[in-house]
Amino acid sequence: MLVIIKSAPDTTEGKRGVALAREMATAMMLLQNGVYFVSSGMPVDFGGPVYVLEEDLMLRGLGEYSTGKGMKRVSYEDFVDIMAGSDKVVGMF
Repeated sequence: MLVIIKSAPDTTEGKRGVALAREMATAMMLLQNGVYFVSSGMPVDFGGPVYVLEEDLMLRGLGEYSTGKGMKRVSYEDFVDIMAGSDKVVGMF
């Protein structure tokens, strides 16, 4: 399963998406304002990988931020492949 999070860390939706990913111990995709989780010092104890859309990091000036352990920067093409390869996709928080 893949949980897609597009909301910033300080929003109810963003927090709800992270809580769901953590509860389900599944993969998570951060895009749009969700990439701000990278700069917020988010712990990565989800039990699954955390993907971060590279283009959205760059658009928001976060390209220099290091993605933490368990996080992987991906392109839009990778994002589509990850969604296609997931048995379920839950989102847009």
